[in-house]
Amino acid sequence: MTIPLIIDTDPGVDDAFALALAAASPEVDLIGVTTVFGNVSPELTTRNALRVLALLGREDVPVAAGAERPLVHPNPGVSSAHGADGLSGFASTLPEPSRGPDERDAVTLLKDLLEAAERPVTIAPIGPLTNIALLLAAHPGLRHKIERLVVMGGGVRGGNITSVAEFNLWCDPEAARRVLADPEVPVTLVPMDLTTRAAVSVSWLAELASASEIGAKLVGLTPDYLATYRRILGRDVMALHDAVAVAEVVRPGILRVRRFPVDVECSLGPGRGGLLVDERLESARREGIDIAVDTDAADLHRFMLERLGALRVRQ
Repeated sequence: MTIPLIIDTDPGVDDAFALALAAASPEVDLIGVTTVFGNVSPELTTRNALRVLALLGREDVPVAAGAERPLVHPNPGVSSAHGADGLSGFASTLPEPSRGPDERDAVTLLKDLLEAAERPVTIAPIGPLTNIALLLAAHPGLRHKIERLVVMGGGVRGGNITSVAEFNLWCDPEAARRVLADPEVPVTLVPMDLTTRAAVSVSWLAELASASEIGAKLVGLTPDYLATYRRILGRDVMALHDAVAVAEVVRPGILRVRRFPVDVECSLGPGRGGLLVDERLESARREGIDIAVDTDAADLHRFMLERLGALRVRQ
């Protein structure tokens, strides 16, 4: 039985890989994509999502544009890691989409898909959590229709935008706190600590590029992103943060998790957007969220390569 899946995203290079992994996996039924501000402007995140789905031959999947700004305070800026267009300047190498975004906004599409679903839906928010916070606030009666949220975000040991804050949580800490600190539905959080440890090498990218035309297109989107990680990590590797989260959706348990209570720092000081994880043994684990703490990186890499490498252009 397939897992009905909605991806909430801000493409983004690793978001493109995440969408491709979902499309390549028969275990999931990708029923919708919603977009949010983040790596680039809302206009570009939506356009990029449409282009990636066109590449994958999945233009049947509705795409709805969502939040253009955080819930409370203005967003200080967008990420430079993904290049000016979000795809290392190579968005135009993807097919021109044959259709535009859905007429509904992201929260309305989420509501409609949840209401129509015959069984609970998994949602993978892999950008700022604004759309999900709005959904839970506006439609609390639909919580039972969500199987779980598999969220990419946060850093247990530090951040990538500030010393404490990871990008997705930093973009909208108030929304992140609404979703993570007092969870109304089950949450699996995939933090950057794990996704960075599971970074793929340039040889992995070369193997993917040689596996298929779609693999080569995906790898063609990575130059700016790869250059960022060369600078940050000092090695020829690249973190596919969002694809790691989708891998956990497709193959539950590929990431090992532990339950911890969490909070998100929402002050306007230097700690803003930081993930606060209570790792004390005496903490009430039952009231926390599942945080991915480990994985067999070699197995994860093989799995992603097999799935992405098997993608073929639909005629």
